[in-house]
Amino acid sequence: MLIPIAPRLGEAEIQELLGWSVFPDPESLQRAVDLYANGKAHTLLGLESEGRIIGLIGYCRPNADTIEIAHIAVTPEERYKGYGRGLILELLAMENPAVLVAETDEEAVDFYRSSRFTVESLGEKYGVERFKCTYDPAAFEDEAEDEDEDENA
Repeated sequence: MLIPIAPRLGEAEIQELLGWSVFPDPESLQRAVDLYANGKAHTLLGLESEGRIIGLIGYCRPNADTIEIAHIAVTPEERYKGYGRGLILELLAMENPAVLVAETDEEAVDFYRSSRFTVESLGEKYGVERFKCTYDPAAFEDEAEDEDEDENA
């Protein structure tokens, strides 16, 4: 279950986790902290396991139908166990957007691909290639219905 963690932004554990989702410099981390501490437009949720936060997802709603992921991270010792995808699935269940989008770099783009996002290159930004990743829940519902029809035919 996802829990609000913006009130805990002063904790080293939360800042370290948020730090894994930004460019590794103090200014980038401070901008991310400020985004959730000072703004009402962005929400920061954490995934708790055995009393500690092992993952987080930060997002905003640029419009009523869309959620934009701003930050997502899982502690290194818990990676490759499905928690990142779990963060996304829980967010989808909570917020029920028509579309979920994220912008990422080459290092993380395969995570989004494996989570059934469509990926398009945005070209070079910040000195590295960036990608727009889009998840359309309705497209996968339609796909699941088609598979059910095929199985019943």
